[in-house]
Amino acid sequence: MSAALVWFRRDLRVQDHAALSHALQSHQRVHCVFVFDTTILDPLPRRDRRVEFILRAVEEVDAALRAMGGALIVRHGDPRLEIPRLAAELGAGAVYANRDYAPSAIARDGEISRRLADADFCFMDFKDQVIFERDEVMTQGGTPFSVFTPYKNAWLKRLAPADLQAWPVEEHAVRLAPPHDKVPLPTLQQLGFEATDLAELKLPTGMSGAQALFRDFTGRIDDYAARRDFPAVKGTSYLSAHLRFGTLSIRQLAAHAQARSGRGAATWLSELIWRDFYHAILWHHPRVATQCFKPAFDALRWDDAPELFAAWCAGRTGYPLVDAAMRQLLHAGWMHNRLRMVTASFLTKDLGLDWRRGEAWFAEKLLDFDLAANNGGWQWAASTGCDAQPWFRIFNPVTQSEKFDAEGRFIRRYVPELDKVPQKFIHAPWTMSAAQQAACGVRIGHDYPAPVVDHAVARARTLERFKAVRE
Repeated sequence: MSAALVWFRRDLRVQDHAALSHALQSHQRVHCVFVFDTTILDPLPRRDRRVEFILRAVEEVDAALRAMGGALIVRHGDPRLEIPRLAAELGAGAVYANRDYAPSAIARDGEISRRLADADFCFMDFKDQVIFERDEVMTQGGTPFSVFTPYKNAWLKRLAPADLQAWPVEEHAVRLAPPHDKVPLPTLQQLGFEATDLAELKLPTGMSGAQALFRDFTGRIDDYAARRDFPAVKGTSYLSAHLRFGTLSIRQLAAHAQARSGRGAATWLSELIWRDFYHAILWHHPRVATQCFKPAFDALRWDDAPELFAAWCAGRTGYPLVDAAMRQLLHAGWMHNRLRMVTASFLTKDLGLDWRRGEAWFAEKLLDFDLAANNGGWQWAASTGCDAQPWFRIFNPVTQSEKFDAEGRFIRRYVPELDKVPQKFIHAPWTMSAAQQAACGVRIGHDYPAPVVDHAVARARTLERFKAVRE
């Protein structure tokens, strides 16, 4: 009787699961495993919402598999050792997994594949977390796209109903292997982590939470294009963490967007295509993990100003929208997408600091951290990446605030020091007179910081910084 092992990773669901579906259709007995990877977990802070989010998702996967007659085996260790060891223990001649595109994951999977091959086992991986991967969408000349809009047009042209078809699981569930052992799922404490405030964030977890959020969004999707850029309103899907950990299928989301008419659905589908685009960039150009996509910009001379970086991290720059966004990140482990662009532009173009420093801070704090998307977004904002716009596009933090948080509702939520500041001054409180500051109970430079840089001066320095490299 042939047996297989399905290794769950960024795909913490049992519905529409490519690797699980292939294994169930090819083998008589299918085991399932998730490994809490110590090479990833050990460097993390002991209170990390992502670990708790993953654990909650793993618990749901195990419950769903048990309801179908199987179970989830959970290990805590280095998967390069744990996966070959478990495959041998179970007599599973094949290990199935869904493909990951990060350079470190590719190296890990390559090593595991070699170890399995040495034992006459095989490693099989499948496309699951994107609609199109690697070289499936290329230019007519057979080269990777480097600009989004042409990529999007080619993506849409290639899209066929089969690309959005769900992979069947439940109808083949009779082949799930019964529970392997009676070892209970680990607790956070057993994994070496402390409880977080995840429950207080009101972000539903696991497959059930993902579907609840998706149902809620489908009732708002028609307004997505009009509302998505305004952080004080409920305009986004809030599905990014679930997409990151695969608690719902990208095919389900893209199929819904494709089938629905209207500007809202089309705009949201475009955002999903951006996700594919950044994964393709990372695949074709793994150097972007540490270097500029545009190699010429590796010569940029960034400033070294630890005090400015600390002010940015803490939300103490004196620019209210920037500070509110950075405090949202600290509070919720999430940041509105418009504000990710604003804060990234501010770090690189106002503070003159290396985009890699901001990227690393987001990587540490974001619940939905994804290397491809995070790197792509940061390099786009820094003008070192895949952007059709010229490098001299620099967001003005005040005008962005006036445009996207006109009433200051978002600012007041996360920067309560400015709660009583009139709308007229909420975007630039340093322009108030001393009497006006006293009237609303805030002293600029004391209760709330004065701007750490002058935007006009910083803009001129940025232009010179890029000009020096381009000449």
